[in-house]
Amino acid sequence: MKNGMRVLALLAIFIIAAGAVFAGGNRQQSQSGTSSGAAAGTSTTPLQYRAAFITQAMSNESQAFSWREFQRLAPQFGFRMTMFAGENEPAVEVAGIEQAIAERYNAIFINPSSIESIIPAITRAKQAGIIVGMYSSLLPEEYQHLMDFFCGSDDFLGGQQAGQFVSQNFPNGARFVEVGGQAGHDAQIKRHDGFRAGISRNITILDSQNAPTGWNTHEAQAIMEDFIVKYGNQIDGVWCHWDNGASGVIQALQNAGRTGVFVIGYDGNRTGYAQVRAGTQALSVGQSFTNMAYHSLNNARTMLQGVSVPKINWIPVDMVTKQSIDSFPTPEW
Repeated sequence: MKNGMRVLALLAIFIIAAGAVFAGGNRQQSQSGTSSGAAAGTSTTPLQYRAAFITQAMSNESQAFSWREFQRLAPQFGFRMTMFAGENEPAVEVAGIEQAIAERYNAIFINPSSIESIIPAITRAKQAGIIVGMYSSLLPEEYQHLMDFFCGSDDFLGGQQAGQFVSQNFPNGARFVEVGGQAGHDAQIKRHDGFRAGISRNITILDSQNAPTGWNTHEAQAIMEDFIVKYGNQIDGVWCHWDNGASGVIQALQNAGRTGVFVIGYDGNRTGYAQVRAGTQALSVGQSFTNMAYHSLNNARTMLQGVSVPKINWIPVDMVTKQSIDSFPTPEW
């Protein structure tokens, strides 16, 4: 009972916080039935559908940006949006799914902190006739019958391309450490596996540790500090699963007086771009959350109109280096 009350309290807090942080967003409606949020005035499509964005944490910049994009784009597809963020508390995400079921939402878009924790809830959502769209996180193959579609980057391919980039830059071999993302997260697992598939045999992985609680910069810095103590000047490069984590890696290296270490990150956000330009990060594997949100909304509307959509929708990644960076638009998150 105490756990249940805690979940309800957390859920209430995050719903209130979402309304406060994104004041004027499309939880409010104008008399004409169009959103009065960021995308108001861009579409006259009646808001005839309800959808929820259920995600791991608004403290994760990629998810805060994704929520803004869902709000901006939703009116074009006739959706009113709600957001539930668990701040890496899976029980809150489950409670958000249950609320969407109880209130008969048309669709839910989910990027969970723990896939295993949400399986029973999305099973009930599917049974209730709600369109289940996985956003950025792909369900394991044995559970993919529970989702209607997935929109996201191929994290395995992105990791593999990062590994190939390392091999190209170190033809005579090198020693790397890996600072992994949130332990057990779908992206963390795939980026880890993809990198190993991409590197050549003469690239040695000295050690690998994952962030224990979330995609937090301070956790990446602490992991890198530990690696520096253990391996010192043996480290030629670092494969970090996210750009903001690479900031912590770079800070740890600078604090230790290490220069010339080859740092690779993933996300393609403002931080990653700035570090690539500064020369402290060699590569940022970029992904587009705008395209993920757009295709998620488009797929859901298409299904509500009785038309089938592809189950797997890969959004291509960008290989952002100091040589290629000016050919890509500046990221907004």
